[in-house]
Amino acid sequence: MSDTPLIEPVRDYLESLQRTICVRLEAIDGEGRFRGDDVAGAGAGESRPRVLENGRHIEKAAVQFSHSAGASLPPAATERNPHLAGQRFQAVAVSLIVHPRNPYAPTTHMNLRFFLVQAAEPVWYFGGGFDLTPYYGFDADCIHWHRQAQAACAPFGATLYAELKQACDEYFFLPHRNEPRGIGGIFFDDWTRGGFERSFAFARSVGDHFLPAYAPILERRCGMPYANEQREFQLYRRGRYAEFNLAIDRGTKYGMQSGRRIESVLASLPPLAAWRYDYHPRAGTPEAELYERFLPPRQWVDGAQVVDKSGD
Repeated sequence: MSDTPLIEPVRDYLESLQRTICVRLEAIDGEGRFRGDDVAGAGAGESRPRVLENGRHIEKAAVQFSHSAGASLPPAATERNPHLAGQRFQAVAVSLIVHPRNPYAPTTHMNLRFFLVQAAEPVWYFGGGFDLTPYYGFDADCIHWHRQAQAACAPFGATLYAELKQACDEYFFLPHRNEPRGIGGIFFDDWTRGGFERSFAFARSVGDHFLPAYAPILERRCGMPYANEQREFQLYRRGRYAEFNLAIDRGTKYGMQSGRRIESVLASLPPLAAWRYDYHPRAGTPEAELYERFLPPRQWVDGAQVVDKSGD
């Protein structure tokens, strides 16, 4: 199979997914609009960042499409595949982040990527997933989120969700804090199972389940009343998000190493964040409950039906 039949359908799907997500997020926000840029990238690449800032409900969202090509994969892309170092490549990807304004509405991240390495025999693989980072925990949201993640995996194996949930829990973890970033989701990399068509179908299933997973949660929480105390805790927890993206995230490292436009690479960072010295929430508060009940990995989809009493 030549390069074009591999790249083109993935590129078409990811461009469509970017448009669909931007339209839905604008509809939920009601006021904000995505700024559209088309930017020439390094080598033969291109980037189409879409960024919404200072919306009614969304403080910042970035939904980015990129198609990159080059003479050699960046080190972040060959850490697990050193045999591919020095080979020409193409990569297409969509990566997004949503930072809501309301502290009760969680931050979310999703990305899908496809690499084609032009070695003696073309080597390709998919990667990606989605995860959720709440500042205040609601069982109903967590169960809904993980049920959608499970549904994305279900057609591809009975145990696949459990496998990719564990991979997500392990990846989105701050070892210097000994602390998970959020409540996880699903994460996969170097994905070639079942051949190209089945792997591509799985990647599409992940992409197609993102909005059904996140949009109802955002709609439910974005109008809840809150006070300065909740806002301050949100900004504090956003600091953890920034730490992960700058110190640990392979996607950020890849973007910097590949020479991509730095405004696009760092668009995932929150617009505001805070750090407090040796902070510990008071026992018995919703802030303490986040650490005690929600951040430690658990099996959300095995829970009983939850009645949401949060006043949505």
